[in-house]
Amino acid sequence: MTETLKIGLIGAGFMGKAHALAYATMPMFFWPAPAIPVRYAIADATDELAREAAERFGFGKAVSDWRRIVDDPEVDVVDIAVPNDLHAEIAIAAAEAGKHVMCEKPLARNAAEAHEMVEAVRKAGVINMVAFNYRRTPAVLLAREIVERGELGRLLNFRGTYLQDWSADPDSPLSWRFQKKVAGSGAVGDIASHVIDIARFLVGDVMSVNAVVKTYVDRRPVQSGLRDALGTARTSGAVERADVDVDDEVMTMLRFAGGVVGSIEATRNAYGRNNFLTFELHGERGSLAFNYERRDELQLFDAGDPGDRRGFRTIYTGPPHPHGAALWPIPALGIGYGETKIIECHDFVEAVTTGKPVSPDFEDGYAVAQICDALLESGESGAWVDVQGADKGVGAAA
Repeated sequence: MTETLKIGLIGAGFMGKAHALAYATMPMFFWPAPAIPVRYAIADATDELAREAAERFGFGKAVSDWRRIVDDPEVDVVDIAVPNDLHAEIAIAAAEAGKHVMCEKPLARNAAEAHEMVEAVRKAGVINMVAFNYRRTPAVLLAREIVERGELGRLLNFRGTYLQDWSADPDSPLSWRFQKKVAGSGAVGDIASHVIDIARFLVGDVMSVNAVVKTYVDRRPVQSGLRDALGTARTSGAVERADVDVDDEVMTMLRFAGGVVGSIEATRNAYGRNNFLTFELHGERGSLAFNYERRDELQLFDAGDPGDRRGFRTIYTGPPHPHGAALWPIPALGIGYGETKIIECHDFVEAVTTGKPVSPDFEDGYAVAQICDALLESGESGAWVDVQGADKGVGAAA
């Protein structure tokens, strides 16, 4: 009989829904599953919201105090899908209680908090993971395989973007994502962190940064209600407004270990861009290009092609590619956001059942947090800033 794992999910918003979907469907895709996730308990801000979430997402228990999940001896896994200011407190408590921990990104508001989380899971010896799910898109995993096989030759540069427009409207409400005390940073931690994780995954450690950091909308309408509307709500007229104290955009140059150079741009104020997460990777023998809005595709250029055949060719991911056999039987049938969370769930559950480490773990989240801190420092000073603790080694992150 397949082993079961009892999941305690803390947070029932957008990310809570994504995680609940993954726990429910992972065994449908990956069979035999490494273990069956049991949606055991869910916590939200009030009893009413928690009861609604339990009914909607199929959890057996509903609580409004997350400590009841951490303290419950029946819980095997604590999954943290709440705003960033609670990540460290919950993760440390969960680790001390001997629970395996999944945490949404960014791991923490800053590197100091992330380091405390790393120390807690290391001391407890529990499996831990930070949810940078975009790296589990099959096309991104294929890009990693191509790099590791040396098909691009010596890597030269990386160019990444993550552009959205949900906060471009100044009448979009002041959610927690615009408040430093809760979020830690704006576009830097919220979306640039995803591109940073992919850059580390494909290229290796970032050694130093030189960034421009901008805030375009410095006051927004005060939000009513507890749910994060992510730009879907609008207000107008004479409404109460409060200060925004985080960044709307970051643009940065990068220096990687081993001599690779690069750049990243991330903003939530780019009208017309929905979830425009892209990268290009250039080497001495070829190039790769990816756009998440066309996530079934990877563009590959081979400099060895004859002159009359040169050009990017499109690879449509499917059964022959990473995790393809578990997903859909026809290439380009459609990989969605949910599938990346399902793959993430599988890899985490497999790690819990085997006891083997999984990546990205809290160490990876800490490394990304150190880069984010360096970006904000560089944005203030206008100078190159070395990333604290960056590995002096060469090669892609594990």
